[in-house]
Parts: sequence; structure tokens; C-alpha cells
Amino acid sequence: MAARILIADDHEMIRKGIRSLLEFRHDIEVSEASDGKEAVEKAVALNPDLVILDISMPLLDGLSAAKEIRKAAPGTAILILTFQKTDTLRDEAEKIGVSALLTKGEDSNALLRAIDTAIGDMRGHKSSNALYGQRSRVEKKIRHWEAHYHALMGNVSFGICRCGMEGQFLDVNQALVTMLGYGSREELLAVNLIADLLRDPSQRAQLLGEVGENGRIDPLEIGWSRKDGASLKVRLSGRGINTDEGKTDGYEIIVEDVTKQRELEDHLRRQAARDPLTGLANYRYLVEVLETEIRRSKRTGREFALLLFDLDRLKQINDRYGHVTGSEALCRLAQALTTGCRDVDTPARFGGDEFAVVLPETGAESARFVAQRLCDNLANDGNIPKLSVSVGVAVYPTDGEAIETLLAAADMALYGMKARVHGTAQLNQ
Repeated sequence: MAARILIADDHEMIRKGIRSLLEFRHDIEVSEASDGKEAVEKAVALNPDLVILDISMPLLDGLSAAKEIRKAAPGTAILILTFQKTDTLRDEAEKIGVSALLTKGEDSNALLRAIDTAIGDMRGHKSSNALYGQRSRVEKKIRHWEAHYHALMGNVSFGICRCGMEGQFLDVNQALVTMLGYGSREELLAVNLIADLLRDPSQRAQLLGEVGENGRIDPLEIGWSRKDGASLKVRLSGRGINTDEGKTDGYEIIVEDVTKQRELEDHLRRQAARDPLTGLANYRYLVEVLETEIRRSKRTGREFALLLFDLDRLKQINDRYGHVTGSEALCRLAQALTTGCRDVDTPARFGGDEFAVVLPETGAESARFVAQRLCDNLANDGNIPKLSVSVGVAVYPTDGEAIETLLAAADMALYGMKARVHGTAQLNQ
């Protein structure tokens, strides 16, 4: 008959870590609970052979839940996971009849042995081999999931810390020490990383998973620094730790290093917004910038300008020098726009041989001055063949209050310049 095990912990990550050690054991059925009250209810309903309880859970802490379970299901074995074993805790656990008290992050073999012993004692098995008769067939898989358990409980991906009400560290696991690059637990215990976010009501609510006004719980991500000064992006989730009287006297926090994940996301986001040939912003990003500037202008009452450039005679360059030189000509124009713009300006490839520049808080006169400077920069870049551009200027809101009308005004001004400088015949080539 399969042994029934109930795992109760309000951190899904921890529940999965323990489940991972057991899921290949075909003679075990595993259930889960996310708080102390649910643990008691499931223990009464399922009458499991073993309940594994976290010492600190919402609604009912581990010791209180163990008392209730012991009354309702006296034949159930109970293991309690705690951050730190104390004499007081051992005494309380012994009075209740808890089978074993284990420290979080302890060797997974110790957890397996405690499970074997607890269930074996309760069910009268002669040995743990009677419970796990198929152990030899799954030893390799167990070793795999032991590694997974350690990844959740003790490696660099997930650090765990316990801190007081003011944010001072009381205990940290080795994973957090390694993640932050400190030489020892004692060295990290002297560092204050949590106090500021606990004092901030918004960050504190996110940390503890409190529901916001929109009905969602947004995960808390903040920047931390390693001991060597390197920056980290970490995701934090925490919960209050209560005394027997129900008062919160500290916090337990899980720390996940998401630096590489965010770097990859930022890279992909930048790639999606860039023109692959020139490296400038693409049309999609240009539209986003224009939308932002329109909103800003409506809020501040300040105008902005849009410059639209067209590289002259690109077809003749391709025909005479080849398409490689034509592509280089587009990149030369992109370079001239980049070096000639302010940091707040946005040069972009509009499409084909057309480029755009968004100039925040810039009027018509200044925009025309910038346009001429950019044209001169390209004409005098010293490369062959010599290049020139036509340019059109439009100013928001004078020349248009929507993106389409603003672009149309700049385009009309551009082709007006082409007609004046190169003649009507040139426009049809």
C-alpha cells in the first residue's frame, strides 16, 4: 500500500524541492498544503502516514498545526522543517510528539532517512527497505532530484535569509553567501540589505506578497551589489515569522538571482527595436518615441520636432559601385545622425533610404539648424562616394497633432526640398 505524505509550506519552491525527492518513488502519494490551516484540514481528510510541516506558515504556524494534527490524526508521523533548531523548539516538538526536527537546506539524505524512519515506525515496517522496495531501480533518478532539491534549497539560484523586524540579518544560508560573493556567513550577517525595503511601504507589501489595488501581487525585483561591487538583479519573496502568540517577530526571505535573465530580456528587447543594418532604432520604435513625445508635449505644452531624411541618388550608387557600397552609404548616414544628435534625440531608420530624427523640446528654427548641421556632417565625412541628403522638418503640434499627419508634413517638406534642389526629373528616377 502506498505511503501518503503531506507537504505543508507556503513557498511553492520548497514544496517542489521536497516533492522532487519523492516523485519517482511509486509507493508514495504526495499531497501539498500552502498554509497551516490547509495542512490541518488535509491531514484530517486524508489521514496521511506522514506530514512535513514548515515551522512558520500563514494562518497557523508549524507547531500549532502539529498540535491540531496530533489530536485529529494521532497515528500520523510529523516532521517539522525549521530555519534554526533551538532548545525551546526541541522541547515543544517533543511534547507534541514530532518525529524529527530538520533544518532547511540540510542534506537531502537526512530528510529521506527521517521520512523512512517516521513512516516505518508509524506503519510498523520492519525497515525502510519495506517501504521503498523499488529503491534500486530509481537510485539514479533520486540522485538527479537530490541535485534539484539542492538547487532549490541551497545553491546560488535561491538564497534564503532570516531577518529581524528592522531588517538585520539573523541567519543566511550558504547559497546567499555565494550569490553575494562574501567569504563566510558571519561576514554577510554584518551587512544590512533588507532594512531600506522594509521601511518602504510599497516594497514591503510586494516583498510579503500583499495584494495591491489592482488585485495582483507584483513580484519585488531590486538591484543589489556583490561584495566586489558587481551589480545583481534579484527577485525577493518573503513572509512574516510569528511567535506562539501570533505576533510577527521577523521575516524569512527567498532571494533569486535574475541578473542573467533580465540581461537576456533587455538584449532581446533592444534587438527587436533596432534596424539590423544600421543599428539605429527601427520604424516600430520610432512610432513608440513619437507617441511618448506627443504625450509629453500635451502634458508640458512644449513642442518637439521631427526630421525626415532621404539619401539622394542611392539607386545610382548601387548601380555604379554595387550594393555593398550602397549599404555602406546607409550606414554612413546613420553614423552622421548618431554623432550629430544629443543623447535625448532619437535617430531611426524610417525604411529603405529614409531616416528620421526626433528632437524633444525643439522648435522649428532650432530644428532647421540641426537638420543643416546633419546634412553637412554627411557631406563632409571624407568618404567616397560623396553623399548628400534631402530633409524635411515638421514640428508638433503646429504641423500635425497625430503621428500620421506629422510624418506626412515632414515627408511633404522633404520632397519639396528635393524638387527645389534636384529638379522634378530627379524625383522620378
